[in-house]
Amino acid sequence: MKKPSSVPLSRLKQPLALDFQATTPCEREVLEAMEPFWYEFWGNASSSQNRYGLCSAAAVSVARDQIASFFGINSEKIIFTSGATEANNLALLGHARAMASKRGKPGHLITLQTEHHAVLQPLRQLQREGFRLTELQPSCDGLLSLDQLADAFEDETVLVSVMGANNEIGVIQPLKEISNLCRDRGVSLHSDLVQAFGHWPLDLSSLDIDFLSLSAHKIYGPKGIGALVLDSELPLLPIQWGGGQEQGLRPGTLPVPLIVGFAKAAELALNDLNDRHFRLKQLREQLLNGLREKIPDLKINGSTDKRLSHNLNITIPGVLGHQLHQKLRPVIACSSGSTCSRGNPSHVLKALGRSADEAKASLRLSLGRYTTFDEIKTAIELISEVVLELRQD
Repeated sequence: MKKPSSVPLSRLKQPLALDFQATTPCEREVLEAMEPFWYEFWGNASSSQNRYGLCSAAAVSVARDQIASFFGINSEKIIFTSGATEANNLALLGHARAMASKRGKPGHLITLQTEHHAVLQPLRQLQREGFRLTELQPSCDGLLSLDQLADAFEDETVLVSVMGANNEIGVIQPLKEISNLCRDRGVSLHSDLVQAFGHWPLDLSSLDIDFLSLSAHKIYGPKGIGALVLDSELPLLPIQWGGGQEQGLRPGTLPVPLIVGFAKAAELALNDLNDRHFRLKQLREQLLNGLREKIPDLKINGSTDKRLSHNLNITIPGVLGHQLHQKLRPVIACSSGSTCSRGNPSHVLKALGRSADEAKASLRLSLGRYTTFDEIKTAIELISEVVLELRQD
């Protein structure tokens, strides 16, 4: 597909892609790595009595070892899932219920109001099962206050869940400091690391987090595969039952091609992470400065420095959100919030103090690995042209 150049709105024929936090296309090298396992090495990795199964099992083992090596852990701590949503559910429901069984009663849980729905909804399900849940409001920059977290702990607190990087405003939470607070109190920590892994230069080996959720499709890998990185010494109950695969925690035939693709995508993402981080941060700043010049009263959502380099989330005053997105939809692929929000005002932006109308009139612009300077110039022209048109109506 030919990338669009900087052209007037009326002449743009192909929507400009600026929604790479929603998902990413598969890299060609990832497709090539997966290809043989769709038709040549097609065996069931759980079938150890034939060559096809053994070959598939070996491929899964290599992929598991490779992903584990990025975290400096043993490979048995990697549990493959269908994606981060399942990984979140397994970690949160599985560990909280295991702790309740061990203690003889439900305990207390802590999270942030700005977490992804794949975290909030499992925690609210636990609340319906008798657990007490504290949802902390972040500071106006989207960051968790460590003092607020420290004050939220109770004697019955068993689990804290804070995502590494927010999926809407891109802010990076202080995971190491959060981990230290949990360690001092003997409380387990879970983090949805989907948006940060492969995009932010984290020291993965020193995170000291009990449960990490990952997904391949955010790092130019295939959809339908993710992983839970776990502390194998902590109790965890399965949330589904079947064939006993993945240490009995995630039954079902392993999707060998997807697992191979996941490992390859992770390898590629970590190999070019630092260069990509620097380049996209420059492009993001050009985008912000260009939009500010055209729309001086725009508001930035979230911390300006502790955020993903490819994320920009802005609110544009003086326009109606539905009109803004209706006008932009044919020419720019972006969003007003999470792709899982179904068009509702962003709960993340509302937690930061934005009104429902302000949340609707917001744009999440997320850059991709191959976003160019010309595309940034085009985005500035398109967005500013639409805003000017709406403000003149």
